[in-house]
Amino acid sequence: MSAAAAVDRLADIVFPLPSCLDLSRAFHEEWPVRLGDTDGDLRLRLDAVARYLQDIGYDHLTVVDEGDLHPGWIVRRTVIDVVRPIEFGDRVHLRRWPSAVSNRWCNMRIRVDSENGGLIESEMFLIHVDIEAGRPARMSDRFMAPMLAATTEHRLRWRAALRECAAADAEVWPFPLRVTDVDRYGHVNNAVHWEAVEEVLARFPDAQTLPYRVIVEHVGPVMAGDDVTIRAWRRDAALHMQLEVDGSARTLARIESPTVATD
Repeated sequence: MSAAAAVDRLADIVFPLPSCLDLSRAFHEEWPVRLGDTDGDLRLRLDAVARYLQDIGYDHLTVVDEGDLHPGWIVRRTVIDVVRPIEFGDRVHLRRWPSAVSNRWCNMRIRVDSENGGLIESEMFLIHVDIEAGRPARMSDRFMAPMLAATTEHRLRWRAALRECAAADAEVWPFPLRVTDVDRYGHVNNAVHWEAVEEVLARFPDAQTLPYRVIVEHVGPVMAGDDVTIRAWRRDAALHMQLEVDGSARTLARIESPTVATD
């Protein structure tokens, strides 16, 4: 993909993210922000937000028709917009709804707002997969029915927004994996990729100027036993990150402060 194409496709991900047509129809969960979710400044970490998004997704499956027939999902992209910070001791309300859908994948929006005024907006491009076959699979009509009713966008297509880059001026350092990072299939859990984003933000703390957006796209799996490195560099008023294995990017990330803020 050319640099121009990447910029054009970044523009597809608008800021702020689209609101729900009827928030009362969104699936709702709530829980307290616990100490293990926060950093040394008591800020809700991005990897904890990523776990929240996973948890509400699986809880959502338990209340929809034929949710039990759709257990397999792959995260292709996650967008997290930190609009107002959320901290330890606060209580968060998560609301989840589809913003676009096709018969094998969907965009799911999750709004995370706290009782003390914090706000994080997110969107995930999720691919439904047949776990046994290991490939994208069509969702059932009954399962899709409430999603189709919630959005007018029924022809969602995948368009990558980020591209791999071997920036010569990048900082590069190892990102050792732990046994707790890996799921039953030998893949590194999605939230662990966000731990790498937190490592980068620790080295470039000015990138967290509010509001800020992080886009993470997965271009290949990270597996148990991989020797993983982080590559980070600044370009085009943004902070970029890659997780690499054997010199090849597996995860791409872009961190920036959008020019338009929500109220």
